[in-house]
Amino acid sequence: MGEKTLLQSKRSKFDKSMIPIIMPLAWPTILEQALQTIVQFIDSAMVGRISANASAAVGLTQTVTWLLNGLFFAAGVGFLAVISRAVGAEDRNRSEKAAGQAVLVTAIMGIVIGAVGVGLSFVLPEWLGGAPEIQKDATTYFMIVNIPMIFRSAIILFGSLLRATGDMRHPMIVNVWMNGINVVLNFLLIYPTREVSVFGMNLNIFGAGMGVAGAATATAIAYVIGGIMMTVYLMKSDRGVAPKWKNMKPDKEILGRCFQISLPNAAERTVVSLGSTAFIAMVADLGTVCLAAHSIAITAESAFYIPGYAFQASATTLAGMSLGEGDEDKLGRLSETIMGITVLCMFISGLLLFIFPNVLMSFFTHDPQVIEQGTVALRIVSVSEPFFAITLSLQGIFNGVGDTKMPFVISLCSMWGIRILFTFICVKVLGLGLAAVWMCMIADVITRSLGMYTRYRSGKWKKGLFEEQTAC
Repeated sequence: MGEKTLLQSKRSKFDKSMIPIIMPLAWPTILEQALQTIVQFIDSAMVGRISANASAAVGLTQTVTWLLNGLFFAAGVGFLAVISRAVGAEDRNRSEKAAGQAVLVTAIMGIVIGAVGVGLSFVLPEWLGGAPEIQKDATTYFMIVNIPMIFRSAIILFGSLLRATGDMRHPMIVNVWMNGINVVLNFLLIYPTREVSVFGMNLNIFGAGMGVAGAATATAIAYVIGGIMMTVYLMKSDRGVAPKWKNMKPDKEILGRCFQISLPNAAERTVVSLGSTAFIAMVADLGTVCLAAHSIAITAESAFYIPGYAFQASATTLAGMSLGEGDEDKLGRLSETIMGITVLCMFISGLLLFIFPNVLMSFFTHDPQVIEQGTVALRIVSVSEPFFAITLSLQGIFNGVGDTKMPFVISLCSMWGIRILFTFICVKVLGLGLAAVWMCMIADVITRSLGMYTRYRSGKWKKGLFEEQTAC
């Protein structure tokens, strides 16, 4: 029997018995993502109430923030893959060593990336082509949110360590507190002192009147508190990831394996984020109204990614554990089941996005031009939600087993060969507007999902993995 035929014969199917294994890991992440999205909505709405310029200022540097945060997430993928595999193989010693190495990486990355972010804040808005009237606010916002980056590093990497053991609850708790603190501080810091009517009574509510700087300060304080909380939960963990001093001496083998997985993932996130940065720079050329509509529509759409990111997180942990257990059949059934659930959920969310885009846009701004353009953009992107579901679920599976090189190649070709190239043609050559730009974006999403699905169906992503695990 040829290799291709053998791979086809081993293909698994959707397995309902996997749902009770998947859901206990997925629901805390769904709740966590939902709360994060609600706070993001409130944050954007509060800034949007200031002006379209304020929304544009915050949105201008958003993709660079994703790029910097993406480096932490990429490092987290490497440690998560190594630790979840060790948990599946019941190798507590290895998981503890990997956790110790993660502490070193967290501190170094937090300091270095934070310094880079603060330095970039003075030149980035101009580099991105932001209008002169929004550059000052954009600089202020980006600088403030980058100052406490070491705490952001702890939130992301230490959260990955906890999730690698199947502990989704404590990262969820941290994010609940962070989001609550962020909302309260936004309310107090963004607006000036004002009179508010509550149940017929007029109350004077204190406000610092800091505007965009207030929103950034609220986010920064939430990062600090969240980082401290996540560190405490990690230190108290009884699942083999509590950091110990003896494991903090650099371990070449573990760090090498983590970076072998992380570097392609970091490269993927980098090319996607740089592509998004180039993308938003071209959107900025369309004017402040288009940039505000684009930024708000991106924020509004994020609510409909919640099930995708939740099942992606579950897929990463469970795929790593299945590999550690040496159970290839379980990995196959898990992959098919998570992909099926994710596609169904995001098909429904895409349908809702298509029906109610104007309601979503109206939540963030009262500017009729911004609402009109954002509504068209959201209707366009709604058709791509099931395709994005395939990408998210398969990224989770591939990350869990450490297959990160080919997804990087797929993302590189799709982002720059489809989204950026055709957006450049639409904006710079043909002079088209925001709707055409979003058409280019969904073309990228669909192309990437097809590439990931082709990789999955080939079976090459798991070739030799279980032989390697048996040898270990």
